Amino acid sequence: MRKLLCAFALAGVFAAPSMAQDNWPSQTIKLIVSYPPGGNTDAVARIAADFMQKALGGATVVVVNQAGAGGIVGTNAVATAKPDGYTLCMCAVGPITIAPAIEKLPYDPLKDLVPISLVSTNPLVLLVNPSVKASSTQQLVALARANPNGLNYSSAGVGSLTYFAAELFKYKTGTQITNVPYRGGTEATMAALAGNVQLTFANMSDALAQSKGSKLRALGVTTAKRSPAMPEVPTLAEQGIDGYSVESWNGLFAPKGTPRPIIERLAAIVAKMARDEAVQKRMAEFGSVAAADSSADFAHQLSEETSQWAGLVARTGAK
Repeated sequence: MRKLLCAFALAGVFAAPSMAQDNWPSQTIKLIVSYPPGGNTDAVARIAADFMQKALGGATVVVVNQAGAGGIVGTNAVATAKPDGYTLCMCAVGPITIAPAIEKLPYDPLKDLVPISLVSTNPLVLLVNPSVKASSTQQLVALARANPNGLNYSSAGVGSLTYFAAELFKYKTGTQITNVPYRGGTEATMAALAGNVQLTFANMSDALAQSKGSKLRALGVTTAKRSPAMPEVPTLAEQGIDGYSVESWNGLFAPKGTPRPIIERLAAIVAKMARDEAVQKRMAEFGSVAAADSSADFAHQLSEETSQWAGLVARTGAK
């Protein structure tokens, strides 16, 4: 009898996690955005939350903005949350692959978070003020080489993706261009528009608004392939900058230890979302492209990006 009771007890212990996973979700899911409302990551998160609610049979998915320290505060909140599938992160490139290269973090992005899937991508665009006598990237490089530190670029601040995109450009082209930091991407783009700086690497959403009507001239996109939002604008790699690829992205993450069946179910939902025409249209309105991949492929991308930015900092001292 004692053996029989022990067997039942052990069966209950091992069944509990499985039952919890089978019942998921049975309560509200928090989708944390580590930036204030109104930005690209916030917009993508709200589209995802709407889609996830329907895909999960009406479960409640609430977007929670937890901003601070360039996205580190909100990302850390997810990294240290209970791994039960009820706290997720719509995380962006900054606090995941760039921040480790320039500062000590309270979490390890590659170990304390589980990458579920890429959700959206957003190219940066090299924009120049119309006064700059360059109509191609090659001409801009020639101008910069002929006038070391004679050109200024605006960024969303030292350590931002717009900053590192420009620093990588400088490194690969052997040019010297001076950074002028601003408090955000929109302000940086407006500085180029006003002529306070000659060029900037802008988020696609900002670039779409300012490149119309010759307000700013788009010379190239930073991704490996041309952007559907600006198909007529060539990539920087096409224009002779070998191996240049920089992409802003948003991805879905969970705390380390989140049950694998939950991760796989969420990844399948994101894959379905990326194929949804309504989602694609909503994201295209602000220059983003709906995307999805496997957890393993996303993890590989993160590892490569982390190495790229760490290597750039080591070689150039950019930080």
